[in-house]
Formats: sequence, C-alpha cells, structure tokens
Amino acid sequence: MGTRVGTGQSLTVGIDIGGTNIRGSVVTDDGVVLDSVQAPTPRSAGALEDGLDRAVRELTGRHRIAAVGLAVAGFIDLERTTVRFAPHLPWVDAPVARDLGERLGLPVVLEHDGNAAAWAEYRFGASAGGRNVVTVAIGTGIGAALLVDGVLYRGSHGVAPELGHLQVVPGGRACPCGKRGCWERYCSGTALADTAIEMLAANPSESVLLAREVAADPGSLTGRRVAGAAQEGDRVAVRAMADFAHWLGVGLATVGDVFDPDLVVIAGGVASSAALFLDDARASYARLVTGAGHRPLARIRATQLGGAAAMIGAADLARALV
Repeated sequence: MGTRVGTGQSLTVGIDIGGTNIRGSVVTDDGVVLDSVQAPTPRSAGALEDGLDRAVRELTGRHRIAAVGLAVAGFIDLERTTVRFAPHLPWVDAPVARDLGERLGLPVVLEHDGNAAAWAEYRFGASAGGRNVVTVAIGTGIGAALLVDGVLYRGSHGVAPELGHLQVVPGGRACPCGKRGCWERYCSGTALADTAIEMLAANPSESVLLAREVAADPGSLTGRRVAGAAQEGDRVAVRAMADFAHWLGVGLATVGDVFDPDLVVIAGGVASSAALFLDDARASYARLVTGAGHRPLARIRATQLGGAAAMIGAADLARALV
C-alpha cells in the first residue's frame, strides 16, 4: 500500500509533539525532510488531536502520505498505540494512534521522542554503524534511548531508560520527579542556568555579562544564554560550562558501567554548544568509568540531525506500518 513519488520513495509524516509546539515533517525513506509545518500545542486532549489532524491534512494536501509517526515526550505502551502519561501534554491512557488513525484513514504509530531521535541518528546520522548505542538528549532535562544491536530497548513496560533520573548527588538539588540529586539537575540546560546563578551569588565580581543580565531580570537566565556568555569569555559562564562537562562525564561513566556502549550520541538543544564542553566531558568519562585505562572507551559524538531528529525518526518508524 506504499504511496510513492517520482523518486521511487515512499513518504511518511513524523510529528514531534512538544509542550510548546507541534512540528511535523514529510520525510523520504532515506531520511530527507521535504516539507514541514508547525503550530502551537493546544492545551486540551480534544484540541490537541484536532491540531494533529490539521497538521497532517495540511501535509497530505501537498504530498501523498503512506503513514504517520508521532514522537511524544511521555510514557508509551509497548504496542506504541497509547500514551500512558505525558507530563507536558493533556493525554492520560489515551489511545492516540487508534483515534487519530481513524480520523485520518492512515496507519499511525507512537514513539517516545527520545527513542525516535535515537532511531533517526542510528539510521541517518551520528550513530550510523554503531552496535550498542546510547543517545542522551539534553535540553530542559535529559531524555535517553538505548539501541542494542540495532534494536530499540524499551524495557518490560515501555518506559526505559530514564537515565536523567539516576541519582548522582545524594540529597542534592530537588528534581520535579520527586527525588533529589538526579543527573538532569546537574547536566541540562536548566541545570546550567542554576549552576551559573549559584556561582554568581558566591562570586558576583567574576562576571560581567551574566551579572548584568541577572541584575536586570533574575528569571531571564537560560542555559543557552550561559553558553553564549561562555563563548564570549565570561568567567562565571566558563566555570559553569566546566561544571556541566564534569557532570556529563560522571553520568556517562555510569552509563558506560551499566551498558558498555560502543557509541554515545549527545543530542538535544544543549548539543548546539558541544564545542564548549564535549572534550572535557570525554576526559571526565574516561577518567571515571570503571576499569579506566584498561578497557575500550565509547566514542562520544554530537548529533548530526539536530532538532529534526525526532520527526525523522518517527516518520521512519511509521514506514514499518506500510
């Protein structure tokens, strides 16, 4: 039933459903994005499904589409048809794939957004050719995915691996998950801003750029701004990036101890600043992993597909339905 265009390739749609925006793309079977749409994410379940319907129909109005994949930041059942829970979306135990598929008359599959991005990098990007690959998507928090011999590992209930909530500092910073000291509270865009604020409070005279910004609006500081200030040489921002790199290495050493991957891909919004931290993180990981100096180390790379990865991965996974 595959729908094909003049290139001989089937077209599927991948949609990345974030807490702020819905982003959808038409993707070829070699991972090329042909067309895209974007809209704000509605707040109610009914409005969200209406918005997805509109986004897909806009794309099907311009292309012949064979199937749809949805990348969701939340817990998906093993059959990849139902959203169990998504902290930033209005779905709870919602049979989204069935309902949207009936509305569109197309096959629909769900996937965790971290898994979708990891699959895209494996098929078309930074982890192509890897055997056992961990993808760590660093943004507001940490999302993660694991491929074992080219197969996505989802665990017994579809929710693995939650690496961002490994405890790295007992009794440390409070996490929205309810625990304290989680990895993402020291290694994320949010954590980077928090670290910079703590450092500013301790040594305000060391900073010019960040101190000025925080004085003007204490709530305005973001991880992206800290990274930008580090590029401009702000001393507090440079120290905060070094702290971030250390904690990234700490977490990756634990990941290495548990999974022994041959490849790790760093994705997410923070990956755009990889030049500021990745070499230091590699050094920290190499020093802290168990058996350091007496074992092969994982290669650690930055994403090649950037913000389009989840859409490309969801679209490619949907192709299996055709």
